[in-house]
Amino acid sequence: MSKIKPSKGAPYARILGVGGYRPTRIVPNEVILEKIDSSDEWIRSRSGIETRHWASPEETVAAMSLEASGKAIADAGITAGQVGAVVVSTVSHFSQTPAVATEIADKLGTDKAAAFDISAGCAGFGYGLTLAKGMVVEGSAEYVLVIGVERLSDLTDLEDRATAFLFGDGAGAVVVGPSEEPAIGPTVWGSEGDKAETIKQTVPWDRFRIGDLSELPVDSEGNVKFPAITQEGQAVFRWAVFEMAKVAQQALDAAGITPDDLDVFIPHQANVRIIDSMVKTLGLPEHVTVARDIRTTGNTSAASIPLAMERLLATGEAKSGDTALVIGFGAGLVYAATVVTLP
Repeated sequence: MSKIKPSKGAPYARILGVGGYRPTRIVPNEVILEKIDSSDEWIRSRSGIETRHWASPEETVAAMSLEASGKAIADAGITAGQVGAVVVSTVSHFSQTPAVATEIADKLGTDKAAAFDISAGCAGFGYGLTLAKGMVVEGSAEYVLVIGVERLSDLTDLEDRATAFLFGDGAGAVVVGPSEEPAIGPTVWGSEGDKAETIKQTVPWDRFRIGDLSELPVDSEGNVKFPAITQEGQAVFRWAVFEMAKVAQQALDAAGITPDDLDVFIPHQANVRIIDSMVKTLGLPEHVTVARDIRTTGNTSAASIPLAMERLLATGEAKSGDTALVIGFGAGLVYAATVVTLP
């Protein structure tokens, strides 16, 4: 018989507060068109994007995270000292170690909170939310700060017609804490590594260490390009439209609800056509509010769901207590979907 005492966590977990930060610089499509052969109409019709935010040198991954986290902590009605763990999802923090989460935990003023980064691309927020729920229920932390943050402008090839217009920067954060009733449903998540090549970094960092730059991509002036995100657009679109609607439905089933029970749908802000197709495939009723934050924020990967959530609540399009389906999907290929009660 085990001598280990049972955990003393909360019966359930919920999102208690949300915060977001968008860089001050707003970039319209006209700026993107300076280096690619396209049009504003084409970009809007293909992606839904009208503008995006790009970070200044001062708006670092850590700085944006601190802004979003401070708002989430205040919204949750707790202090930074009560945060027991900080989970950061990002692919654009360029220092391999230490984790940027440790810097954030320290600068926020937590009491030596556990802190670590995860790399799960556009599904990263869902992965972090699932980990946070487990920590709260298991008892290893009473309150967990989950951050999705990206500076994807640093990983954008402005001469790549297929991706130059897609990406933006920003940070979104939520505080997960104890609940007396279910408020974060079971997570349906997974990966399809056989499709990893459909979204990837153009070249790995170690190629620059080898010394032979002859095979590295170059720009129109012959300069070696910094690594960037590239994707096979049609393959990703088909996968997201046909497979992720199934995952979203599985998350509804796991939570024991139907589309009629939903108030809000917050998918990863990858492409407005993907969002609209998922709405149609799921058969969402007209009363369901659908996040389309991508129009003015672009694709911010791990930050897109909490940023969209924060905006819906701030504008009154969604309200506290609403039932929301959230789903993230992207590089890996990875995905994560769950049903939550909005803070």
